[in-house]
Amino acid sequence: MVKGPKPSGIAVDNSPASTDTASVKIESDQVTLSLSTGESATILLHGATIISWKSSSGEDHLFLSPATPLDGSSAIRGGIPLVFPIFGPPPAGSKLAQHGFARTSKWELLGKTSDSASHVQVDFGLGPANLTEEARAAWPHEFGLIYSVVLSKGSLETKILVRNEGKESVEFNVLFHTYLKVPDISTITLTGLQNTSYKDKVLAGATSTETSSALTITGETDRVYTRVPGPVTVQDGSKPIYSIERSNLEDIVVWNPWKEGAEKIKDFGPAEGYRNMVCVEAGSVARFQTLEAGSVWEGGQILSLL
Repeated sequence: MVKGPKPSGIAVDNSPASTDTASVKIESDQVTLSLSTGESATILLHGATIISWKSSSGEDHLFLSPATPLDGSSAIRGGIPLVFPIFGPPPAGSKLAQHGFARTSKWELLGKTSDSASHVQVDFGLGPANLTEEARAAWPHEFGLIYSVVLSKGSLETKILVRNEGKESVEFNVLFHTYLKVPDISTITLTGLQNTSYKDKVLAGATSTETSSALTITGETDRVYTRVPGPVTVQDGSKPIYSIERSNLEDIVVWNPWKEGAEKIKDFGPAEGYRNMVCVEAGSVARFQTLEAGSVWEGGQILSLL
C-alpha cells in the first residue's frame, strides 16, 4: 500500500450526474469519470488502465481491442496501459515481466482530489503490498506510486508520482502506452519528431534521425524517439486531431503492428484494427531514471482534442 497521506475519500455514486458538476461512479472494479457536458473516461483498477475516453459527442478516442480480456487475467490491449518499472523485455538476470508489473497489478482507488463543472481528478495507488509474490521478488524495493487521471473538456491528463521509500537508490522506466483511435492509418501523419534521433526496433534496433516533418505509417512501425523537444501532433490529412504534451518525459514511442504483426498478437482485433489505431507513447524509456532514497519523481502527459 502507498504510504503517506491519501487524498480525501470518495463515495460510491450511482445517481444521475448533476447538471453542473462532474461525477465519479464506481462499479465493481471500474471507475467512470463524467462531466456535465458529456465527456467521460473509464479506468479499470486492473492496471489502472484507462480503457475509454469519450468526447461530448460520445465518440471514443482510445482504441481498445475487442479480443482483449477485461477480467484481470492479462494486460489490456488498448486504452492507456501504464508501463513500470521496465520498458520492454527485462535486463539479463531479471525476472520482471515484459513492461513490468504496473499494467497487470490491481491498484487501489485513493480518492477524488478535485472536481468542478469543467474537470475531475481521481488518484490511484500501488505499493509492494499490492504486488504478487513473483513481482515483489523480481523488484524487491520499497516504493509508492500515485497515478492521477484528470478529465477536462477536450483533454485527458495522466500523471505518475514515484516515491522511493527504501534506503537505496532505485532505477526505473515509465511510459503511458497510449492507443489513439484514428479514422484510417493511411491518412495519418505525426508532426513534432523531425530531427529527433530514434531507435528502430523493426530494424533490429538501428539508430537514425527523423528527416520527415510529417511522419507517415506505411508498414510495421516500432520506434523509440529520444529527447523529443516539444508536443507531438497527430493529423488526419491536413486536419490536426490530437496533441500530446509531456512533462518530465523525454521520449516518444510510435507503434503500429500492421497487418502481419497484428495477426501474431492473439488479443489484437479486429483483423483490420491496425488501420484504426496508432500508439503515441510518452515515457522515459531510452535510459533509466535513478531515484535516490526518500526522493520523489513525477512525470505526465496531456492528450488534447484539436
